[in-house]
Amino acid sequence: MNRVTLLAGAAALIVAPASTTLAQQQPTQRPFVVGNPLGLPVEPATAGTFEGISSNVKVYGAIYSAESCSYDPGRGVIVVPNRGVAQNIQVNNAWISFINHDGSVHTARWIGVQNPADRANLTPPLVLNDPFGSDIANGFLYVADRDGGTTPTEPSVAVVRRFDMKTGAPAGEFRVERSAWFNDIEVADDGTIYATQTGDRSANPDPTTWQVWKIAPDGSASIFVQGAPLNQPNGIALDNQGNIVVVNLGNTDVVTFSRAGQLMRTENAVQAGNDGLVILRDGTKYVSSVLNGGVSRIRPGKSAELIARNIPSAASMCYDAGANQLVIPMNANNALAFIRIE
Repeated sequence: MNRVTLLAGAAALIVAPASTTLAQQQPTQRPFVVGNPLGLPVEPATAGTFEGISSNVKVYGAIYSAESCSYDPGRGVIVVPNRGVAQNIQVNNAWISFINHDGSVHTARWIGVQNPADRANLTPPLVLNDPFGSDIANGFLYVADRDGGTTPTEPSVAVVRRFDMKTGAPAGEFRVERSAWFNDIEVADDGTIYATQTGDRSANPDPTTWQVWKIAPDGSASIFVQGAPLNQPNGIALDNQGNIVVVNLGNTDVVTFSRAGQLMRTENAVQAGNDGLVILRDGTKYVSSVLNGGVSRIRPGKSAELIARNIPSAASMCYDAGANQLVIPMNANNALAFIRIE
């Protein structure tokens, strides 16, 4: 035992000379930066030099296990959170990409250009673990994320993280200890966040786990709707009157609630197993089925019609206003689907 200890000490002396202080061994703090568009260098250089990728090169990719997207009208790009690897493999592994209207890559890694091991040393630090739903409102990108869940026994906690759309820097978070995980989110003009908790999907589910949460701008959180008519709530959006619209995974229902939480109407998509929801200014709703692959269109006062079929894992889509098209993350297929609106 003593001999092993002495050898270990000798090895330590070789690696760390006596003049090395503890402070010198600490990680160097670095300013927070976001990634450049495709080109070199990947991270902004001190001198400010940057050369974009050659104009004759097209890149289609950069998406990994995306569950949602949002449209940034300022840049004219589609903003896509990539989930990265699972929490039990590596935490803080996710990133945000910018995608052009044609599917080509604008910025492969905007938020999250740094390796996970380096993110805690940024100023401010970056945490982005397992992003699902997302929304852009009031100059911020909101992402439904979570902490914990790295082992079968460690609890998971729902966290909505916010990022400045100008700088990409973290701009606060909203923790909801009573929920393990949010699927989709929608943010009102006043900063109120509405979030779905899909809940129990077992053969004999507990309907009390089917919830929509409301998070006030000050961070206080409460259950907005619970149980029926929710049935494994997934996608969520606000209509033009500010009402809260939710699509269910467990059936075809598309349910609209007032801001007081009262059921106002129930419409039906063509397929069940729904995830994505887009509402246009004329009131037309588009609903994507993550389980059955179709996209339903529901015009005001009319029955739903299927406008697209067989899209694998059609997750929480967004509306690309710059190109008048739906953009649908295809989840484990590591791709985006594009549908022009006619």
